[in-house]
Amino acid sequence: MVQGTTSDAGKSMLVTALCRWLARQDIRVTPFKPQNMALNSAVSVDGGEIGRAQAVQAFAAGLAPHTDMNPVLLKPNTDKSAQVIIHGHAIANMDAYGFHNYKSVALNAVLESYARLAAQYDRIIVEGAGSPAEINLRTNDIANMGFAEAVDCPVLLIADIDRGGVFAHLVGTLALLSESEQARIKGFVINRFRGDIALLQPGLNWLEQYTGKPVLGVLPYLHGLHLEAEDALPHPTDLIAARGAECLQVIVPALPRISNHTDFDPLRLHPRVNLRFVGPGETIPPADLIILPGSKSVRADLDWLRQQGWEEAIQRHLRYGGKLIGVCGGFQMLGKGIHDPGGLEGAAGSARGLAFFDMDTTLRPDKLLRNVQGTLAHNGVTVTGYEIHHGMTAYRKHYQPAILFAQGTDGAMSEDGLIMGSYLHGLFESAEACTALLAWAGLTGNPQSVDYRAIRDAAINRLADSIDQYLDTSRLYQLLDLQGLSA
Repeated sequence: MVQGTTSDAGKSMLVTALCRWLARQDIRVTPFKPQNMALNSAVSVDGGEIGRAQAVQAFAAGLAPHTDMNPVLLKPNTDKSAQVIIHGHAIANMDAYGFHNYKSVALNAVLESYARLAAQYDRIIVEGAGSPAEINLRTNDIANMGFAEAVDCPVLLIADIDRGGVFAHLVGTLALLSESEQARIKGFVINRFRGDIALLQPGLNWLEQYTGKPVLGVLPYLHGLHLEAEDALPHPTDLIAARGAECLQVIVPALPRISNHTDFDPLRLHPRVNLRFVGPGETIPPADLIILPGSKSVRADLDWLRQQGWEEAIQRHLRYGGKLIGVCGGFQMLGKGIHDPGGLEGAAGSARGLAFFDMDTTLRPDKLLRNVQGTLAHNGVTVTGYEIHHGMTAYRKHYQPAILFAQGTDGAMSEDGLIMGSYLHGLFESAEACTALLAWAGLTGNPQSVDYRAIRDAAINRLADSIDQYLDTSRLYQLLDLQGLSA
């Protein structure tokens, strides 16, 4: 199990790297995260919903994502409540106290999934959540040491030196654990180091002497590495450098409950696209394309858009011939009304939409989860993606659909061709579909298609290479008891 001293210490990254490193050695390995809190999710092969990071880790291991890889997923609706998803399917909205009382039930789901994976695979690489030293969350813990203790799992503790205070993070985390939990930690990994390792060595020597635990290695800061974020929007320092006026200018409102913002990673990486997330209080810049992203709380995020001046900015953008895409919750915002009679995303009620399409969306208890393939209606290019939504949209007027399936359609295109809406996440992942959509949005000349999936695969291989280069693989072999398993 990989646990971290903080959120974003590198847990997801290290689990991804270890999955690819082991898969290269023909070891049947699977990722596992007992409990995840994230708004970036993916549809699994068995028709459920799991954290996006676990889907990437499955890809690193050469597997199709499965709900057993992330049996408990929490998707926040507000700062105090979240939708609880067990084995891929939403069961209820709970506040923090409600979920705390539910943890004993959730633990059973976690152990069921773990047992099924253990029966199928040689090794399981487990990812913790947040920090094991969060004292207020220790009781009935299922995400960190509570799980490790339940299944008798050795733990590596990773810390991010780029944040500063790495030795305090590691020693402090260790000090706040119980004796049995301290014994369970078999070593440290330091992440995102820049500079001369010789200058760090005295600190590493001290750490090993003070704690009696080995440092398995120091991973460097990998410049230019792209790995899909588990939840948080890309940090400003991680954003691709702004590109010139000859590029397509794309802006996305950073909604308070934005979901699956990884949809736009292919655009961030495109050499002829300048994509920017626009946060609260920021001036909304001119753009060629505005994308309204997915949202876990569509009505609340629509209110936020209006408060931030986006409604007027979008209307002005369209008057000047700019293009607009709404994805999932962003698509629902484009209609006349959004209705939540059961209070699935907050208080029951309705909200007035932006009214670019004559349609209404009603949220229903059953969530639609599916992987799909179709063609873009306006040019026949193949597009793949996935749907995750409670909303069912009814049209009062016929529109050209955005996507054609073998049976049925998705989304809508406005009569003037300026606005497109779709429920599909992952619209831009395939190079051909991305090129076609960018051409529709106004990108001219050589589109310089980007193979996003190849970029992701190369990044995962780069991470696996770093295991061989910077970590003590002999200790890893011992911890994982790999003798006799590797080819």
